[in-house]
Amino acid sequence: MKELLNTAIIASIEAGEAIMKVYSNKINVSYKEDESPLTLADKNANEIINRHLLKSKIPIISEENKILAYEERKNWNQCWIVDPLDGTKEFIKKNGEFTVNIAFIENGKPILGVIYVPVSKTLYFTSEDCSKSYKVLVTTNTLSIDDIFNKAVEIFPTQQQNNILRIVGSRSHLNDTTKNYILKIEKKNKTKIVSKGSSLKFCLIAEGGAEIYPRFAPTMEWDTAAGQAICEAVGASVIDITTNEPLKYNKQNLLNPHFLVSNSSL
Repeated sequence: MKELLNTAIIASIEAGEAIMKVYSNKINVSYKEDESPLTLADKNANEIINRHLLKSKIPIISEENKILAYEERKNWNQCWIVDPLDGTKEFIKKNGEFTVNIAFIENGKPILGVIYVPVSKTLYFTSEDCSKSYKVLVTTNTLSIDDIFNKAVEIFPTQQQNNILRIVGSRSHLNDTTKNYILKIEKKNKTKIVSKGSSLKFCLIAEGGAEIYPRFAPTMEWDTAAGQAICEAVGASVIDITTNEPLKYNKQNLLNPHFLVSNSSL
């Protein structure tokens, strides 16, 4: 597990460097069949991550790879799930709120998670046994993997502060269902909306920046796997609202159900 975690961390940082090279110039955008945006940064980051992860001989599910049929995937006990550039819309807007997501999955459960924020050079990752999560600034390209582990600080979620429940909302996806859910909470609690893009919403819960993140809009497995691993490692939950069970991965349909991330008693 330590070797897999090291590989994922190195891949995420190198992918982040490639993303920033595109970010610093004019961004040319094309669109996929589902009308989601695609940039050179997505492609370059994906190539770098694949190059690293393929060495593990573990199959990869990536947003930018061809997705294999479920008949080929259903017997996988292990796989990687990757979003080489989560928050492409945020990337195009140049607001800095985009990430690299890499998760290692075993029997449908996220075991390791790595999220790298290229603009701030902030790295979030789970321990090799997924019992803790950490945060570190990768301040120089010369940092070794040992330096990263030595400098990393363990993160913890928090409960409500000053009787105010902090709710994470997306900059790009705050729909009527989510608004209605928040209105119900507001009948019992003082609330504050905290807006973030990409998988940074999971990181907010994991490091105590908010208590609850309702997601009642479409997401794919690669949007959530790394964030779920990081949240679960600190004791927060990522629950499918239709089953009341943790989100599962490498499903026949890679579209997630609606879910709730919480470190609250709600």
